[in-house]
Amino acid sequence: MSGDPTAPRPDTPQAAEPEWWRRSAVYQVYPRSFADSDGDGVGDLAGLRAHLDHLSALSVGAVWLSPVFPSPMADFGYDVADFCAVDPLFGGLDELDALVADCHERGIRVVLDWVPNHSSDRHPWFLASRSSREDPKRDWYVWRDGAPGGGPPNDWRSEFAAVGPAWTFDEPTGQWYLHSYTPQQPDLNWENPEVEAAMHDTVRFWLRRGVDGLRIDALQRLAKDPLLRSNAGSGRRHDQDWETVHERLRGIRRVVDEFPDRMIVGEVYLLDLQRVLAYLAGGDQLHLAHNFVFVHLPWDAGAFRTAVEEFTARAEPEAWPAWFLGNHDHSRIATRYDGAEGDGGHGPARARAVALLLTALRGTPFLYQGDELGLPDASVPPDRVVDVDGRDPERAPIPWRPPSVAGPGAGFTTGQPWLPLVADAERLCVERQAADPDSTLSLVRRLGALRAGSPVLQSGSQRVLGAGPDVLAWVRGEGADRLVAAVNFAAVPRPLAADGLPAGELEVLLSTDPGRAGRPDDATPSGLVLRPDEGVLLRTRVP
Repeated sequence: MSGDPTAPRPDTPQAAEPEWWRRSAVYQVYPRSFADSDGDGVGDLAGLRAHLDHLSALSVGAVWLSPVFPSPMADFGYDVADFCAVDPLFGGLDELDALVADCHERGIRVVLDWVPNHSSDRHPWFLASRSSREDPKRDWYVWRDGAPGGGPPNDWRSEFAAVGPAWTFDEPTGQWYLHSYTPQQPDLNWENPEVEAAMHDTVRFWLRRGVDGLRIDALQRLAKDPLLRSNAGSGRRHDQDWETVHERLRGIRRVVDEFPDRMIVGEVYLLDLQRVLAYLAGGDQLHLAHNFVFVHLPWDAGAFRTAVEEFTARAEPEAWPAWFLGNHDHSRIATRYDGAEGDGGHGPARARAVALLLTALRGTPFLYQGDELGLPDASVPPDRVVDVDGRDPERAPIPWRPPSVAGPGAGFTTGQPWLPLVADAERLCVERQAADPDSTLSLVRRLGALRAGSPVLQSGSQRVLGAGPDVLAWVRGEGADRLVAAVNFAAVPRPLAADGLPAGELEVLLSTDPGRAGRPDDATPSGLVLRPDEGVLLRTRVP
């Protein structure tokens, strides 16, 4: 395919409209679990290409692929053995080129997961680095002598609790190397300008091939205390989010800006909003930052209201939110918000309410594959566990067809799925839900179409309302158009208070509760009582 970075992009924005990454919903594909085309039990790019109608029906503007690079799969693709190729397991580089072309024909952008903090221990760079202390690539990774009394150089720990220390001793050269994750993922040394330049070249490689953006993995890890001081006894962590991270990010952004109409979104796994916002500051770093403060919120209207208002209050005016509540590293929404022990059973309704919440908030919504089906976590028996950090349940394959028709692979594969599917695949599969107008899939499709066709939802202003106990409500505006969104976080009905609602008659445009009838008293806020865990969109036009 053409490598011309100036070639027209799908839906290239005109001067009067926001950039595509502000307008578009983004759908995350975990390729191993999306669709398997060859029966080996592992999803691949050909399987994704065969199901692009599913993405189009959701009206998403971009697809983000978790890593598809060559990898020994110690961390299922996040241990990269070649930053400029595609693993044959997924179909190879030609298949990715074909996917990009197919997506662009549909007006869907393609975002790749870029992993700059570390490589695989099988990467040629690391093989050279560990071969000798004198090798030219020795300083491409972080090597140190042990502590004076023996043991690792400092007290840094792996992100994965099961791994323990973030250091592994390498017998042949008698030093320790740093790995923020598994020992098979040695950290690259971004203090070395040669490493930075080499990684910049990998960015150019993909953008020249027509990729529209990058999701930057573990961005906060790109800068560590170069003195490698221990975390204990310090007021801050020394193994991530060091001051130099922002200049390194600006260097990445300068490379991205060599190509028109591209985007970078960062995984900034910091549970401090002010520190996250620093990665958006100045307009020369990230376009979007994933907000993990938001992901960790309890099911509580006040907590969500505070999170939304804090972003608006603290962020620079041009900073654009990226909202998500599910991804490949976190328990699924329908399971996480199912309710306290003895008070479960709320998960399906709350997953539907979340779909409306993400669609209607000012910002870019990110949807993790399977959340459009309201999938819960899968049950993974001990003999099927493969992930070091317990993330298998949320990575279970997508059920496309009823197992009673398609066999135990549920349309995902004709072979043995690499992970078990959800228990209720018969009812939750795409085929069954697509035929049911009251299903979660049908709801998410309606929400996607509304957002894709609504300037109000894409770029309208936002004002959070005082909406009564347990209710989060807000107004979106664009010109004379107004939409009101409200979510009842309570397990009992709650009235939608009228405080701050715009003037004019309101009607229920959409409800997440399939049992809501179009009753006359739904036409005014004083008559609207939100059902348990219900979300609604109300429409009004100012006279």
